[in-house]
Amino acid sequence: MIRVIGVRFRTAGKVYYFDPGKLDIKKNDHVIVETARGIEYGTVVGDPKEEEEDKVVQPLKAVLRVATPKDDEQEASNKLREKEAFKICLEKIRKHDLQMKLIDAEYTFDNNKVLFYFTADGRIDFRELVKDLASVFKTRIELRQIGVRDETKILGGIGICGRPLCCHTHLSEFAPVSIKMAKEQNLSLNPTKISGVCGRLMCCLKNEEETYEELNRRLPNVGDFVTTEDGLKGEVHSVNVLRQLVKVIVDVDDEKEIQEYKVDQLRFKRKHKNRKMDVSEAELKELEKLEKQDSNKSKLDDN
Repeated sequence: MIRVIGVRFRTAGKVYYFDPGKLDIKKNDHVIVETARGIEYGTVVGDPKEEEEDKVVQPLKAVLRVATPKDDEQEASNKLREKEAFKICLEKIRKHDLQMKLIDAEYTFDNNKVLFYFTADGRIDFRELVKDLASVFKTRIELRQIGVRDETKILGGIGICGRPLCCHTHLSEFAPVSIKMAKEQNLSLNPTKISGVCGRLMCCLKNEEETYEELNRRLPNVGDFVTTEDGLKGEVHSVNVLRQLVKVIVDVDDEKEIQEYKVDQLRFKRKHKNRKMDVSEAELKELEKLEKQDSNKSKLDDN
């Protein structure tokens, strides 16, 4: 086991481990650390803890110091400079007539580098733009092309649930999302209803996937034949996954009725779930396209 602290460099960004040494560091403190990008200002996400060595990327670098008031002022100053750098870069992009969308500008803490994040449909030759920016800022310039998921993570927004986007508030890494998850949860497979602000399949489809898989395994399929605890036989009309209730069409006094039972009141042969996709061919192609486009790899946190 090795003693570490987790440090995050941007809102909902990836957490990196550092050696706290003998410093008195606690959750929400700001610290100065050395990363692959240089000296950085980060936020501690938890108190020091013991972690298994195979889960820590070696070599484990030590925290240089707990941030001082002067460091806090430097970070605040950098944030103001980033806004000005963003405006300048926008002007230069227009000047060079480049087909790219600028998303964010970021200074490293030591001002050794300015990073510009952008999206574009294809590859962009921005060599002249970099030269132009370097002549203005007199420091190293890096332009980093990101995907639409990373763009949404930076900009934020409100999801269809009415809450701030998960990727912008707490989701540090993107998880793989598939059409199967939507089917398992009996959601509409209309692409417009299961796609997020970024245009990709919603990350939250992953949140309850394991729960739905477990609950669905206990239920019969619609159309299966079951036997109730009072000896009636019938066909499954519908199921309520979360309540674990099953509506069954049964014969009562030579008439068909729909009655509701708890799943443990029924006997049936469990079958492999093979959910039909109530979706048009065009919608299916669109869903498959969204699934393939989802690379799930963030390009923001390459410290």
